[in-house]
Amino acid sequence: MAGMVRNRVAWIVFAFLAMAIGIYPLAYLFSSGDFGLLAGKSKELLANQVWRAAFYGHISFGGLALLLGWSQFSKKLRSKYLKLHRNLGKVYVGAAFISGIFGVYLGFFATGGIVPALGFIGLGLIWLYTTGWAYWAIRKKDLSLHQGMMIYSYAACFAAVTLRIWLPLLTMVFGEFLIAYKIVAWLCWVPNMVFAHLWVRRKGLTLE
Repeated sequence: MAGMVRNRVAWIVFAFLAMAIGIYPLAYLFSSGDFGLLAGKSKELLANQVWRAAFYGHISFGGLALLLGWSQFSKKLRSKYLKLHRNLGKVYVGAAFISGIFGVYLGFFATGGIVPALGFIGLGLIWLYTTGWAYWAIRKKDLSLHQGMMIYSYAACFAAVTLRIWLPLLTMVFGEFLIAYKIVAWLCWVPNMVFAHLWVRRKGLTLE
């Protein structure tokens, strides 16, 4: 009984964080000035229209993927509303691809140099790879591979949440944003991948 309660609480927290951060990009879209991560960018970069388009595309479609993706793990949704599950999955895949491509591009301009750049580029590539593999698997009717890769894909997507948890904590610990940012470029997603690996193994999913 206690285990069921813990699982339910964990699920509620998981869904709440996904939805809360999923709608967070609206703050950027409707803000009259540059704030948040934009506040730390150079004037030259902010004046680059290609970079700005990629930034807003990344956070908008990434937010959409985050907002919808958590529901794909609901057994009730899959069993009762399979068509809705499939349609939401298609939207998630499309949003993930668009956001992931923009994310890889933005990684080359990451604040702090090569360390955070490699971290964010790696995250984008892994998100694209696992999402593409998950989509290919369901097209081939390989449910085990599809479910496993979707776990990895959404773990990468969920980096948007873990980044916003870790960044203020690390900034307080080190007393400097730049050091925290270099660390969080990796910390926001590597532990997520470890958790995804353990989850896939626990579910006994075959990724071959």
